Formats: sequence, C-alpha cells, structure tokens
Amino acid sequence: MNFWCSARVALALLAGASGMAQRVELLWPDGAPGAVGTEDRDKPSIAIYLPPEDKSSGAAVVICPGGGYGNLSMEKEGSHIAEWLNARGVAGFVLKYRLGPRYHHPAPLDDAQRALRYVRDHAEEFRIKPDRVGIWGFSAGGHLAATAGTHFDATSRPDFLILAYPVITFEPPYAHQGSRKNLLGTEPDPKLVQSLSNETQVTPQTPPTFLFHTTGDKSVPPENSVMFYMALRKAGVPAEMHIYERGNHGVGLAPADPVLATWPGRLEDWLKLRGLTK
Repeated sequence: MNFWCSARVALALLAGASGMAQRVELLWPDGAPGAVGTEDRDKPSIAIYLPPEDKSSGAAVVICPGGGYGNLSMEKEGSHIAEWLNARGVAGFVLKYRLGPRYHHPAPLDDAQRALRYVRDHAEEFRIKPDRVGIWGFSAGGHLAATAGTHFDATSRPDFLILAYPVITFEPPYAHQGSRKNLLGTEPDPKLVQSLSNETQVTPQTPPTFLFHTTGDKSVPPENSVMFYMALRKAGVPAEMHIYERGNHGVGLAPADPVLATWPGRLEDWLKLRGLTK
C-alpha cells in the first residue's frame, strides 16, 4: 500500500470514530451512463463507513435508502444503518442512486451494480472479503436491492440480501404505485413490469435473504415480503422473515419503539449465523 493510500485509510479510521462517512466516492467520475445533466442528482455515489481495523469482520454491505424512487432517506435508512453495521464490524456503503422521474430503469440498477463492483474492486483497501459483499434496501431501496439480487452477472451478484419493508412486486393488488411510476413511467411495457416484479425472478442462484416487514404497513403491504419469501423457499434459497403485527411504514431501525426495536437483533442473529459479524 503506497503512502497516499495509507494516509487515506488512516483518515478514514479517524472519521469512523466520529460516526461520519470517511469519504464519498463518485461511482462514475467521468459521468454515469445515460446521465442527462451534470448536477449532483446526476452523479451517483457511495458514502464509505469502515469499522475500526481490529473490529472488522471482513463483510460489507451496500445500503439502498428508500424514498419511492423519488427521494432518498439518507439518514434513517442510510447513515444510521452504516453506523449500526460498523458497530458489528461490517463495512457500510450508503448508495446515492439516481431517481425518477428524471431517471427510469435501468439507471438505479446500474448504480447499485456499479457500487457492488466498486466495493469488491477495493476489497483490500476496505479490509473486506470480495465474497462477503451484500446489499440492504428499505422500501423502494428494498426493491432495488431485490432487483440486484435477481438481475445480475458474475461480477455484480450480491452475496446476501437484507430487505426491510421492501417493494417487491409491480403487479396489482400489492404494488406500490408511486415507486412503479417513478421507476418505469406512466405506461410501462407489461413485460418490463413483470421482469421487475422480483418475486417472479427468483432462482436457486438468488442470494440468501433476510426480510423484515410489519402487518400494519399501509404503504407497502407485507404481501410483498411474503411473496418474495415464498419464491425463495420454492427455489431452495436460504431465507428468514420476520413480520411484526404493529408498525408503520418507514420505521428504519425503530429505536423509539420497544417492540419493533427488537428486529435489528433478529438481523444480527442472522448475520452471526452466516458468519458475517465479528
């Protein structure tokens, strides 16, 4: 490792102690494919959060905040998640992906796949193992993560999925219409709608998956998670699902709710079971 790389990692460790991103990297420094401008919203990036070197488990997660493919919840479903992962020895990479209606499919998927490749390409620098890189998405970000887990090539397949109250289907009656419209426009090709209804795309090659949802979710019905879980089960993919009775959409880690606040503990157990935490 050269001097500048060593200095950059040292600064990253100092920043990590403060709970802030060590740095932000553009995924395409020379411009993203299909970019329609040069504003910040045209420049997908990742914010990098690394755990202390002696605490690192070697695992990493690309984090996809929710927001209906029209906004991004960058704290509750972004930086807070990276900090939670760091506390368990896992590196976190918060993805700022392109949004509708300015961008439609496949721009967000391109960004997610690029992020997965970037993390793997820099595995030595980040002190991670390239075969332990997962993706975690919330709501529409859960749809993006599920899409990455069902539409991939050899270099972009995530090693595991974490889906929190995810949008899964774009077909009625359980589709989240706002996410569908922002990602696909007002009159999408029915074949594309089916292809991006990810419960129809699960195969034995889909990564092991953890799902969390609430019955009380009025925005994204829990049937989204149930359908994906059933498809995983049919394909023989290891999967775990927790559906809580009460709770609104968009709770994040739910630290203020004494019941829902237990769901990250179930996830931590699952990560330990798979050898992904320190």
